[in-house]
Amino acid sequence: MQEEAKKAGIKITEFDAKFEPGKSVKQIQDVVASKKYKGIIIATSDGPGAIPALQKAMDAGIKVVILNQVVGEKLDTADPQVPGFSASVLAPPKGTGERLGKLALKACDGLEECKVVYMYGLKGTPFDTAVRDGFDSTITGNSKIKVVADTEGGFLGTAEPRKAVQDVLQSNPNFDVFVAAGDQQVRGAQLALGDAGKPAVKTIGVGASEPALKGISEGTWFGDVAGVPADEGRAALNAMVKAIKENKDSGGIDVVDDLPDGGLITKENVAKFTAQWAG
Repeated sequence: MQEEAKKAGIKITEFDAKFEPGKSVKQIQDVVASKKYKGIIIATSDGPGAIPALQKAMDAGIKVVILNQVVGEKLDTADPQVPGFSASVLAPPKGTGERLGKLALKACDGLEECKVVYMYGLKGTPFDTAVRDGFDSTITGNSKIKVVADTEGGFLGTAEPRKAVQDVLQSNPNFDVFVAAGDQQVRGAQLALGDAGKPAVKTIGVGASEPALKGISEGTWFGDVAGVPADEGRAALNAMVKAIKENKDSGGIDVVDDLPDGGLITKENVAKFTAQWAG
């Protein structure tokens, strides 16, 4: 976004809600009250809860572009869900979950029984609920796959998922596959699995981060659902420029849609992908 903003002569001011419920709504209210801004690009875990504040922003003449997280009730589409949104740039979370499920099926192939541990980022949020729904819908019907535990690891580093997996291992010391809604959680899980002497557990994440692609190449990370945050940022900023300067909407943009092999990354095709974030 910064690169595209520089080209367009736009200044970006950052607000960080740190995934705290309600905080982004307060920040939207502050933006509107300041009367300083022409547009809001927002990635919020508040989802539907942010709609009233964003509506007031649009009523005040501020353009709104949704980034990465769903703002609305539908979790299987990238299309804007509120009249007036200039664009929505995201991979639909239910589709992300379906991709996780497909990778889990690959990881469990050949096993008589496949025990899976599933980790949410923030359990109960619309994003994580949709990802899990997509995952469950994909593995349902395969009787050999059993989710033996689920837990929560956040999105802000390795310490929380490491502790969560350590706790899981107390009651479920033996499982075959670890599936997470983000690469950050996989990194923390791998630390805990290494400490426990269980490096053979197959790990699957989301994001195509540098550690994920390196791990897949080396065989220490089974698979990943692709993410292209830099492409998303460029698309979001360009949609905002179009909205501000031309008063035109860009609709729904899913930048993962056209990636190789449907965005499913394994050792067989990892060379087709380039990491866009450090993880």
